[in-house]
Amino acid sequence: MKKNVYDSTVLLNAALDDSQIESIITRIKDFIASNNGELREFENWGRKRLAYMVNKSKIGYYAVFRFDASSNLISKLDRLYTLDENIYRFLTIKLSKEALEQIEKNRIQSIAAVEEITPNLIEVITEEDSNLKTEANDNK
Repeated sequence: MKKNVYDSTVLLNAALDDSQIESIITRIKDFIASNNGELREFENWGRKRLAYMVNKSKIGYYAVFRFDASSNLISKLDRLYTLDENIYRFLTIKLSKEALEQIEKNRIQSIAAVEEITPNLIEVITEEDSNLKTEANDNK
């Protein structure tokens, strides 16, 4: 059976402990793997303020799973999401080739930006550190 690439974004209850959130994320990853899915990427966006209240909460915890799977896994995954009371919302979409190319392009651009900023940041930190040491020596 042909496998497609899917992107599944999940909004979790942010009031849960980090260990509880990790267990839900691990359960989702294991579910995908046990149903012949192959996890490509996992993005942990963390706690975010919501634009409007969801289940009487102003904050949610976002997790994004990008995986290869056959289409019959999606209905099973939706059922898993629906049955878990700590999953407030979810959205699973099939990614096109163009979307995958754009995701890869964005990833390359963000890596290049980090590599460009990092040397300058290290210089600033070391410069500030030496200034602090000089000030400390002057105060003695």
